[in-house]
Amino acid sequence: MMLGSNRPDGLARPERRCIACDASEPIGPSEPIWPLGWQCAACGHVVADSNGIPIFTPDLAGTNSGFDPKLFDRLSKVEATFFWFVARNELIVGLANKFFPEARRFLEIGCGNGTVLGAMARSRQWERLVGSELQPAGLAHARQRLASDVEFVQMDARSIPCTGLFDLVGAFDVIEHIADDEGTLRGLHAAMQIGGGIILSVPQHPWLWSRADEVSHHQRRYRRGELEEKLLRNGFEVLFSSSFNALLFPLMVASRLMGERKGQADEIFYGFTLNRHVNDVFTSLLRAEIRMTLAGFSWPIGGSRIVVARRF
Repeated sequence: MMLGSNRPDGLARPERRCIACDASEPIGPSEPIWPLGWQCAACGHVVADSNGIPIFTPDLAGTNSGFDPKLFDRLSKVEATFFWFVARNELIVGLANKFFPEARRFLEIGCGNGTVLGAMARSRQWERLVGSELQPAGLAHARQRLASDVEFVQMDARSIPCTGLFDLVGAFDVIEHIADDEGTLRGLHAAMQIGGGIILSVPQHPWLWSRADEVSHHQRRYRRGELEEKLLRNGFEVLFSSSFNALLFPLMVASRLMGERKGQADEIFYGFTLNRHVNDVFTSLLRAEIRMTLAGFSWPIGGSRIVVARRF
């Protein structure tokens, strides 16, 4: 197999890859990455589909391996207004615009209901905008929200069926659900162009581990510097790293402790029922934090860590 055949500009030529035999073929600029019913010319393997979405790992579809698919419906009702999601989306878009303003081919791993994809879609013109999920339930919500030219695929991020395609990828509160998080980083590395960007967000501080992490199927909360070390080991250079949700961190810790005492920490959504005015205040505080982050300030502590890196 020839991976990453070079174009005249020296960059790898984008190719789709057969997960059955590892053979590859070039992707035309105006054709889908994974046409429905695509058949590998080398081995004859045909990619399944469900409701117009290519399915590469049907054995994992619908399982709760990392995330309970029943939660997508509930998440879709809070993501548009809840302060944490609103602020995180603004931070992601701001970092993409600051560090990778020329990127035009974006892949989101674990896109869920498509909230981040929608924010990215509104931020600029894209040549390709792709959302992937292990769970088709999330992709069904995302497809209803987004334009018809957004592509969706069900796959395992450790074995992405394309190479050398994307110049920006993201995984937002996703890889903490995956036991082999470094395998996922290697999968993303292979799917990217050299010099392409990656933005990741994860929960941090292992000492915050609680029943809520267990119910969320987290494999870990990251210690400071851990994600950066893993990126460096797998072919990336770190451009920026900061905590997120720093200004509200004391309230987060207090809420976590109170929830444990009340026996509510096994219910993921108990903290999403905020008074509208309180939610507005929290949104404003996190927006102030984001302005400082985008100006270059790195927060030492917070509920999450967000890291920006580049593939070399």
